[in-house]
Amino acid sequence: MRRIRLRLREHPLPGGQPVAFGIGLAIALFVGTLLLLGAGHDPLKIYSRMFDASLGGPDAWSITLNRAIPLGLAGLAVAVAGSMGLWNIGAEGQIIAGAIAASWVARIGGSWPGLLLILMMLVAAVAGGALRALGPAMARAKLGVNEIITTLMLNEVALRLVQWLIHGPWKDPDSFNFPLAPMLPDQARLPTLFGRAHFGLLIAAAVIILISVAVRYTAWGYELRIAGSSEATARYSGISLPKKVLAVLVLSGAIAGLAGGVELTGTTDRLTESISNGFGFAGIIVAALALMRPSGVAAVAILFGAVQIGGQSIQTLGVSSSVSTILQAFILFGAIGAGVFSRYAIALEKDALRTTEEVQS
Repeated sequence: MRRIRLRLREHPLPGGQPVAFGIGLAIALFVGTLLLLGAGHDPLKIYSRMFDASLGGPDAWSITLNRAIPLGLAGLAVAVAGSMGLWNIGAEGQIIAGAIAASWVARIGGSWPGLLLILMMLVAAVAGGALRALGPAMARAKLGVNEIITTLMLNEVALRLVQWLIHGPWKDPDSFNFPLAPMLPDQARLPTLFGRAHFGLLIAAAVIILISVAVRYTAWGYELRIAGSSEATARYSGISLPKKVLAVLVLSGAIAGLAGGVELTGTTDRLTESISNGFGFAGIIVAALALMRPSGVAAVAILFGAVQIGGQSIQTLGVSSSVSTILQAFILFGAIGAGVFSRYAIALEKDALRTTEEVQS
């Protein structure tokens, strides 16, 4: 009797993750086409509108890059933790914490010079995200508590905190009773680069490059990868796992907090309940598609930014923006599936347990 099994290839298929990513995108577009046809829409028209709105010109690129900034930083936050085999599911709450901290600085420093105010807001955002991650980091490092549970639970705490602030003490008296904080001072807003793209693009690029180089080429990054691949090897090498866990999770939270600060000062210009906009959870997908490699999150973030912006644009054609969410999901599933088959081959193997007739013969 033969059974279908997955057998590890001696050498992965050429192309690796880029090919898997392309296959995932092709599968997503195919499934999206079927869904659009089933709903009575012209897929070519819909995809053309999505492309024009997200990548069709300098203005479209500027909007997409603005969306890619928080996606890239959130993906980087998850990827940094993932480099050591840890899962930071709390980037959503850490983004909110960073935005709250930056907003607080804007409230007390509204008369400060622009450069100083923006710098202090971003520093506060980094600190806010780091503090939000400190509790789960200590629980994992000292007590062995699973960081997935603790970081996920704190997302709800951050959401309730921002809701209380914008409904209560920080509510804008001129918001016509809407739950909004006051607008930031003009000098608290990041300068524009081109179109709608703001200076946060350079900040995000610098952070991604810095972290990528540190993880790839420094002794700290080497120890990080060893600790992520084998705890026993790390201990034998003299690496302190609790210190590494604490440092990596706090760094991950700090990067997510920075995403909140950049989003506040560059895009929203005020604290709102939806300041995180799902970037923290989308960052998990970004990091997964980048194979938890910080160097890969930028390209994935730009693609996802384009898909999200394109999804918003097709609502004028009577198509739900949920199409973009479906496309993101199938990109992930398709890429994961293609990635698996690039490393494993399907094989028909005989069952180890032979029948009585086979033994007698």
